[in-house]
Amino acid sequence: MILLGPFQLRTFYDSILCFYDSVHVTKSSLCGGVTVFTGRADCPHYAKAELLADYLQANLPHFRVHKITQHPDKWEQWLHDICEKNGWEHTQSPIVWRELLDRGGKGLLLGGVDDFLKYAQRYYGITPVMLSEEMLDIAEENLQAHIAIEKEEEEIKSLTKPLQVWITSASAPACYQLIPLLANGEVFGMNTEISIHLLDTEQCKEVLCGIVMEAEDMAFPLLRSISEHTEIDEAFIQADIIIVLDDVLLNCEAQPFENYIREVSEICQVYAPLIEKNAKSGVRVISSGQTFVNLKAMMIMTYGPSINPENVIAVATSWETAAKATLARKLHMNAEGVKDVIVWGNITGSNYIDLSHAKLYGYDGAVWGPPNFPRPLLNMIYDSEWIHSEFLSAQSSLSSRVCRCVGMLPAHAIATVLRYWYHGSPPGEIISLGILSKGQFCVPEGIVFSMPVRFQNGTWKVMTELEINETTQEALGRLAHEMIQEKLVAQKEIKEMQPYGADKITSEEHLHQEMETLPTGSI
Repeated sequence: MILLGPFQLRTFYDSILCFYDSVHVTKSSLCGGVTVFTGRADCPHYAKAELLADYLQANLPHFRVHKITQHPDKWEQWLHDICEKNGWEHTQSPIVWRELLDRGGKGLLLGGVDDFLKYAQRYYGITPVMLSEEMLDIAEENLQAHIAIEKEEEEIKSLTKPLQVWITSASAPACYQLIPLLANGEVFGMNTEISIHLLDTEQCKEVLCGIVMEAEDMAFPLLRSISEHTEIDEAFIQADIIIVLDDVLLNCEAQPFENYIREVSEICQVYAPLIEKNAKSGVRVISSGQTFVNLKAMMIMTYGPSINPENVIAVATSWETAAKATLARKLHMNAEGVKDVIVWGNITGSNYIDLSHAKLYGYDGAVWGPPNFPRPLLNMIYDSEWIHSEFLSAQSSLSSRVCRCVGMLPAHAIATVLRYWYHGSPPGEIISLGILSKGQFCVPEGIVFSMPVRFQNGTWKVMTELEINETTQEALGRLAHEMIQEKLVAQKEIKEMQPYGADKITSEEHLHQEMETLPTGSI
């Protein structure tokens, strides 16, 4: 134990001042500084220096100490880094330096345990008395305390661990527009941090680096980190959310349509096993883009059988909002008041926009009502010819227009669906979503098909209670046929897609040929 009288303490304090004067450190800098003691958590020499430092801090009003322990496995690298950063030369534990808070710049290296102790012995003639066994005991206590603190910090980090969001084909303009929407807190919540990982080919690395730098410069409070990746083997590590933006450029004059289907299938054949291997078990996969949105979701489930099918969806919101905007222009009203428009089928292929359940809110018509009073859309459009001719014929141009949208519209659609998925969709409102069919609405099982859903409690549910008319049911049969054909081509079960009804025509022709070969009177 160290016993110092008032005179000895004063002498010791003055001696320290003399020492710092010899290295051009003023009294004010000593009082305004902090002595930093850092060492291996299991180092007995650190324990010896720590005990004396605690005593001095308790008895000298202006002597302040900051202690840092490092795990033995991390000590060597940490010491190398801190010495390299400050231009010091030191190889042992502990290392002691002085942080001059009022002067800025790098700290002043004091040395190791011997350098620190010899000043105490020189100026007031006292050497701490500590047996080797005591030093070892304290070192062991320090190590256990350090491990306990590390464990506690890891537990705290796990509670505030950011969502890991991966975006493929991240050089696409939609990704550029999507990042601010994800990072501003409106999608996942104002208390949820995210880390964004941008994945693309090596040729796009410069573009990805530019996006990363710009996102960092925007200093989003909830964006923990953003990084670029070009190594496919490292894709989707610890992913919570994967947004698939991969597209193929369609040019059916250059090669058959089926070749593009097989190209998409090959992309998913690479992604799906990596998702199974690297992503979290509850990962959510969102398929978006301009082409083959349903097919991408379907093939990821096909090649990744361990991925929860309910966690793989295809985004139809772009088509839904574009249809609402078209109707709002016709009715001279705000598009926000158009609700429950349903997009059925193959989102980026042949789809059917169903208005039979659509409602209007806040429509300025002859009949007035409160803001929450809905009116059936079809009752408000008196020009039925416009519905059956112009609007339905406009669907092809609508699809073309949506597919040409490269930024804001698809980014807004993805952000909207993610927000609904995490926080729920507006109560009672119909949302169109591409999901794996289980036979709802007589749609064949095993294909990804856009249909009406609602989001609640972190999941979605198909609104099977909705009634559909004969026209819609007939349309669903045609749309399902296209998805089945795409699936068969992607799985290499057929080489070419067959038009709707071709199997029926073929079977009728075959029956007619069979009947012609029968002998007369055999029927």
